[in-house]
Amino acid sequence: MASDCEPALNQAESRNPTLERYLGALREAKNDSEQFAALLLVTKAVKAGDIDAKTRRRIFDAVGFTFPNRLLTTKEAPDGCPDHVLRALGVALLACFCSDPELAAHPQVLNKIPILSTFLTARGDPDDAARRSMIDDAYQCLTAVAGTPRGPRHLIAGGTVSALCQAYLGHGYGFDQALALLVGLLAAAETQCWKEAEPDLLAVLRGLSEDFQKAEDASKFELCQLLPLFLPPTTVPPECLRDLQAGLARILGSKLSSWQRNPALKLAARLAHACGSDWIPAGSSGSKFLALLVNLACVEVRLALEETGTEVKEDVVTACYALMELGIQECTRCEQSLLKEPQKVQLVSVMKEAIGAVILYLLQVGPEKQKEPFVFASVRILGAWLAEETSSLRKEVCQLLPFLVRYAKTLYEEAEEANDLSQQVATLAISPTTPGPTWPGDALRLLLPGWCHLTVEDGPREILIKEGAPSLLCKYFLQQWELTSPGHDTSVLPDSVEIGLQTCCHIFLNLVVTAPGLIKRDACFTSLMNTLMTSLPALVQQQGRLLLAANVATLGLLMARLLSTSPALQGTPASRGFFAAAILFLSQSHVARATPGSDQAVLALSPDYEGIWADLQELWFLGMQAFTGCVPLLPWLAPAALRSRWPQELLQLLSSVSPNSVKPEMVAAYQGVLVELARANRLCREAMRLQAGEETASHYRMAALEQCLSEP
Repeated sequence: MASDCEPALNQAESRNPTLERYLGALREAKNDSEQFAALLLVTKAVKAGDIDAKTRRRIFDAVGFTFPNRLLTTKEAPDGCPDHVLRALGVALLACFCSDPELAAHPQVLNKIPILSTFLTARGDPDDAARRSMIDDAYQCLTAVAGTPRGPRHLIAGGTVSALCQAYLGHGYGFDQALALLVGLLAAAETQCWKEAEPDLLAVLRGLSEDFQKAEDASKFELCQLLPLFLPPTTVPPECLRDLQAGLARILGSKLSSWQRNPALKLAARLAHACGSDWIPAGSSGSKFLALLVNLACVEVRLALEETGTEVKEDVVTACYALMELGIQECTRCEQSLLKEPQKVQLVSVMKEAIGAVILYLLQVGPEKQKEPFVFASVRILGAWLAEETSSLRKEVCQLLPFLVRYAKTLYEEAEEANDLSQQVATLAISPTTPGPTWPGDALRLLLPGWCHLTVEDGPREILIKEGAPSLLCKYFLQQWELTSPGHDTSVLPDSVEIGLQTCCHIFLNLVVTAPGLIKRDACFTSLMNTLMTSLPALVQQQGRLLLAANVATLGLLMARLLSTSPALQGTPASRGFFAAAILFLSQSHVARATPGSDQAVLALSPDYEGIWADLQELWFLGMQAFTGCVPLLPWLAPAALRSRWPQELLQLLSSVSPNSVKPEMVAAYQGVLVELARANRLCREAMRLQAGEETASHYRMAALEQCLSEP
């Protein structure tokens, strides 16, 4: 009797003596015929899944890769032997070897990927057992490779994705295995898959979408789970969108259990993320469908977050957040909205209740959960709501503000160079894969629009100031500004970076007006002012960034009025450069434009300003007012303005256009600047008189300017 320490080999022999005999014959084979016969006996005696790792390794040691390679590539088969039998034997051996992860990643297996992929779509007798076995073994090999660390990359490079698509679309033997392997590859390397095989994957999407639209049985729920993986990173074909919307409308319009409804909500969220509302048809059917989606999402959010003691299905709730965001966008859209006004009123009501549940959930989040993706997604939907609505739930929002400031600060400090995660979080909401344990993100960017509204109100503003939000926003602004500075490629920056900077400026503008004492005493605003001064000269010269320049110029001018005693503003090179750039922004807004049939030109917007004047004009008027306020506080400013020739050119512009073309608010803005410059400096007064300033003032009924210029 064998002892306990006897080698496992003897135990294997005692279990399968027939296999050992065949392996012996294989080792002693003297030519191809004998080796071929022994291999047939080995494969007949055992299947790859029936043996342990040690036995599998012994088979590999006895066979190696050389003979299977010859079997796979041979062009001539023995008389009476179908040619695919040899290939089937070679694939069977590889399948046996690939059960060992180490062998599955072996170069001799990886270089067979193109050959194995061709077997998936090879034509032949569909009832041939040997051919079916070969296809099964090929799938086993490819699946084993996919399970190795770099396997998906090798499969994609080897053309496997296209082969799998064709195998699935052909609906031949093993097409279900093709779909399963495709799902795995898309989950592991979606971008690379689409890059290598977009036409084939789109063909699969068309087939799946059509099947989904026609399905009347339980398969439609299975397709709900598969389809999100097959939506492309680019444009979804219109015919697919029609089929998907029609299929979802039938599913969600029925009475369903949660396991049936949840995949449909996740698919709808994925479509909302990819296409906005473009996949929903216009008209009554589309508006009813959208209203149904948002209502179901809000109910799901409330059920998940309000019930205590139940585990939150975070993937489903986050998908519902994406549908709520779609609802918020459509409810706030003035033109071409899918929703009618009564529908908007009803949806705002149900979304308000769902947002209340989100706030309740966030109030219970402890420090240990702050880095979880679901918390980030919850803050995101709250940010989307606050960007449009801050009057409702005011008490609850104020109660949550300290948490939001701490949360944003924590994520900012731990991810100083935070990427824009808006897109990634939206994908997370409907991702088929499980997110990682941590999710560092730019929460501030999500909260900026809401905070911009809240800083106008006394109560919320006091809370934000008390919790240190202004200092955090200054640091954030400076950090984001670095991304747009020289040395960085601004062409690759997402638009949200510049939008975030503009929104920060709006918040600071609110604080300048409502809390001027804060600007004077908090050192962070001195640093902010220095950055604005050094940045504006280059910014005003950059094409396509006029709106950001307007924000920076206006904010800097307003802050300069409050910080006028600062050494940095006493005629330093930086301060002179800033005011020169601010004058450039203010002075280039309007030009004289000739009109057909008239001898006199009219005052018109400059081409660069014309297209964005609706967003720009409030900043421009505020900037003019702020510049006017700076002139008496900074003695060096009036001579600097005179050297720039702005007052002379402004009077020249006014004298060259019809007074009737200049609106009263423009006259008031121009007069304010000219009067302060004239009062502040004798040389300015003389230059204005030489430019026929008194006559121009009389034409425009600028009494204050006319009086100022008449004095010595």
